Amino acid sequence: MAVEACHLINWGQLKIVPQFVSPAIPMLESIGNTDQGNALKPIESCDQISPLSQFSDEEDEHESNENQKCTTKTRTFRDRTGPHKHQYQHQLFQYSNHFGICNRNQYPSYYPALLPLPPPIPLQLALTPSLPPNQSLRSKTHLHKPSSKLNSPPFATSSDTQVPVDTISPAPESLERRNKATHKGDEKRIMNVKTQALVAVKRPDSGGIEGPVISLLANHFLVQFDSTQRIFHYNVEISPSPSKEIARKIKQKLVDNNSVVLSGADPAFDGRKNLYSPVEFQNDRLEFFISLPITTTNKPALPYGEFNESKEKRQQHKLFRINIKLVSKFDGKDLSNFLCKEGEDWIPLPQDYLHALDVVLRESPSEKCIPVGRSLYSSSMEGTKEIGGGVVGLRGFFQSLRPTQQGLALNVDSSVSAFHESIGVIPYLQKRIEFLKDLPQRKTRGLSGEERKEVEKTLKNIRIFVCHRETVQRYRVYGLTEEATENLWFPDRDGKNLRLVSYFKDHYNYNIQFRNLPCLQISRSKPCYLPMELCMICEGQKFLGKLSDDQTARILKMGCQRPKERKAIIDGVMRGPIGPTSGNKEREFKLNVSREMTRLNGRILQPPKLKLGDGGHIRDLIPSRHDRQWNFLDSHVFEGTRIERWALISFGGSPEQKSNIPKFINQFCQRCEQLGIFLNKSTIVSPQFETNQVLNNVSLLESKLKKIHEAASNNLQLLICIMERKHKGYGDLKRIAETSVGVVSQCCLYSNLNKLSSQFLANLALKINAKVGGCTVALYNTLPSQIPRLFRLDEPVIFMGADVTHPHPLDDYSPSVAAVVGSMNWPAANKYVSRMRSQTHRQEIIQDLGAMVGELLDDFYNEINKLPKRIIFFRDGVSETQFYKVLEEELQAIKQACSRFPGYSPPITFAVVQKRHHTRLFQFDNNDTSSTQNQNQNQCFDENIPPGTVVDTVITHPREFDFYLCSHWGVKGTSRPTHYHILWDENQFTSDELQKLVYNLCYTFVRCTKPVSLVPPAYYAHLAAYRGRLYLERFESTTFSGSTGSTTICRAAPPKATPLPKLSDNVKKLMFYC
Repeated sequence: MAVEACHLINWGQLKIVPQFVSPAIPMLESIGNTDQGNALKPIESCDQISPLSQFSDEEDEHESNENQKCTTKTRTFRDRTGPHKHQYQHQLFQYSNHFGICNRNQYPSYYPALLPLPPPIPLQLALTPSLPPNQSLRSKTHLHKPSSKLNSPPFATSSDTQVPVDTISPAPESLERRNKATHKGDEKRIMNVKTQALVAVKRPDSGGIEGPVISLLANHFLVQFDSTQRIFHYNVEISPSPSKEIARKIKQKLVDNNSVVLSGADPAFDGRKNLYSPVEFQNDRLEFFISLPITTTNKPALPYGEFNESKEKRQQHKLFRINIKLVSKFDGKDLSNFLCKEGEDWIPLPQDYLHALDVVLRESPSEKCIPVGRSLYSSSMEGTKEIGGGVVGLRGFFQSLRPTQQGLALNVDSSVSAFHESIGVIPYLQKRIEFLKDLPQRKTRGLSGEERKEVEKTLKNIRIFVCHRETVQRYRVYGLTEEATENLWFPDRDGKNLRLVSYFKDHYNYNIQFRNLPCLQISRSKPCYLPMELCMICEGQKFLGKLSDDQTARILKMGCQRPKERKAIIDGVMRGPIGPTSGNKEREFKLNVSREMTRLNGRILQPPKLKLGDGGHIRDLIPSRHDRQWNFLDSHVFEGTRIERWALISFGGSPEQKSNIPKFINQFCQRCEQLGIFLNKSTIVSPQFETNQVLNNVSLLESKLKKIHEAASNNLQLLICIMERKHKGYGDLKRIAETSVGVVSQCCLYSNLNKLSSQFLANLALKINAKVGGCTVALYNTLPSQIPRLFRLDEPVIFMGADVTHPHPLDDYSPSVAAVVGSMNWPAANKYVSRMRSQTHRQEIIQDLGAMVGELLDDFYNEINKLPKRIIFFRDGVSETQFYKVLEEELQAIKQACSRFPGYSPPITFAVVQKRHHTRLFQFDNNDTSSTQNQNQNQCFDENIPPGTVVDTVITHPREFDFYLCSHWGVKGTSRPTHYHILWDENQFTSDELQKLVYNLCYTFVRCTKPVSLVPPAYYAHLAAYRGRLYLERFESTTFSGSTGSTTICRAAPPKATPLPKLSDNVKKLMFYC
């Protein structure tokens, strides 16, 4: 057997640990929140310095530890590698003279593993359909005391604040039945929450009935399964630990060579530890030794030089030990009961069976595609497309099993994502970094301190392979060396110092050319060096960096298909050679996956009548266009503001552009007047013209803004900022204006001032009007008149929205930012005040929710002189796996905030709002009779579904209260409806009532004259959280410290969240964030 030469490794120090035996629970691959970043462990020790070419086990050692924390984005990339070579393999040959030996039922209590194996991955729900947490924990799990500390008791409440429990007028008969089943005892408000179990609310009826019916197709494919079919779950241990690609080859050879022992089964394998078989193997514990030929890469011509050695292709046989142990056995009866509407109310979702079916349907696509999270990408789907900057776009598809009203369904959708281009590291840096574009022509150049940080940031965590020797090894970049390549030395095992440049010349006959560049550091614990010019970027790595505007535009264009084209792509996946039905597993496990999209009926909700202004008069309008847009041709905004004191400041710009400022001011004032907004034609001070450099200097920028504010007697209402281009100083400007100075600002680019179109000026005016206290539109028929059973004019209701924004995926220390907004007027409910907090890095649960809700209730009381009778809470950004945790902790926090007010316990409705899902709806041509039997019978129009399309049957949850609502008109691509999932509903909405409420609110968004895709409270919360992120960005460091010598390379734990700067009193009650 050929063994790779590893010149300086001290094999006697190779760590051998007892083999890990899996527990009795299934070990599922952690899917987690795709927003999560790379969380790598800090280093505890550092060994001798050696160049990387001597370490062949480095990647495996770190990968196994890393995978527990890394998210799918970094863990599910296809690893184009083979396993590693270890001297210990020679000992395996002593046990047998041939390959493929099976030792049945011989599982020793201690058997040394060839590599350190990872500890068990915590059991997590790995499928998109989430387990309603209350269903399995109903009798055991209770609400916990929130960790957030509420403010001290508020002002003494008046009699108005002591809201009695209201008596709700009779509901429809369907709701009456629902009340008896799921709301028995709801009239007793939950005061002793510690004894109250959380149960997700059940659907109140059989679905809504309002609105004309529309025939639709959904990209859900019915999966019929035999509920009596047993599935046997086995845990698989492979040593040495291979990549997923090699692991699948091992599994296939094992199946081919051991049919009798495996009872003739062709089990499904997830490439890690989970093996599922439709029949039981002959023994519960099996052990195999499999030899697999691994083809090593040739010694290729290097990007900047060649070896003076002959190049030959070689195959190396590697021996793997496979231990298989039965973990559990189950059938599909529990899943059938869960999907049955007539079954017991609170049956837990059988995760084990659902996960097994998911692995079954993903195995064949995973062998042919690059898996990234729940999606799979392949160059066979129209190839790759360069989008610039060393990034390529790749097409693929998303697939996930979902329990729905029609039964088990496979959700399949088209997907596009950005990947690192697989090229040499030097050419990659040329494309990614502007100051290195001429690097091949300047081989002697080095890097300054700031340049080195930028290069390190660019390459950090990227996986690479070397091209100076034959190997299938892959490595991860952890940083750069402090010293240039020509200055790097290392001791060999005899203690003799070797110069790295000389080492590569002596051992590989290669002259390193970029000697003044640092080397790549590819170990977290040992300084291990690789010259950049000898490294290539591995293919199949999802690009986690921030795309530029041009890159974003190109990737969006790739994924922007009209409905007919998108449907054709999805149908092609379902019938094609790489889709979920392409293998033989469907037949093996007695599954029948439909190749046709689900037919269903939706309904089209009618648009509300809107209230606009008209010179002090009220004008009504019903949006009658197909896209539901309206305009202000003969009307004003509903509530226009008077802006007497304002100023303008310019950053950069050519003399010609600056000369257009007076024209802009004049035309903008006229456009504001046409819309019913008064803007003084004279600024408080003459327009200020500054250079772009001012935006780079925080203290100078602050002094400039304060000087303008003082000129307005510290009573400036508005500051308009015109920039030459997008600038990183934008965040500083917003933070200074809204926290230090106390003025709302509006930024725009000079490029938009060239044409000064009426539409641009109107959009600018609407944003400014909302920021300084006005509003664009209101509902003509108030909410109490539309939902009289629940709402009354004299009983105000507050609508709240909440969202959490997390740092960039590659950022593993910056705080997350949570925001909560609340409506401050009734019954219009179109003005929202915000609260923002920083919190622990990547913490999804809002830690200070109780305090923020309490502050908003205080503000509401000050505005209305009453506390809200009801609370309608929309929570954005929550994945289905987090439903229970969010409901458990955040609902309790809201109730705790209410308990600050004596005798106050309003009914709460808690709804999760989801935009990041893959359900798509297509208009179905039900009258098309021209199709032949050989053609797809499900024809669809090439138009998006109309605004107001709602679906609450067939593809929704079998029991819980959810619906899809497409409230906007999709101009480009295919519309994505918003998914609303109601987790808690003490207000006892019917389907029609809640759907109408949400749809009508979508018309009240202040920034545009059309319905938006997301209910405004959630939309505003997202904008406010983003604004909080801007406040912090100046303080976020993006460096990674790596060093040479004996210094340990490490990453500190996430620091305590940096508090957000306090908002100025002048702006905190305004919609400055919109």
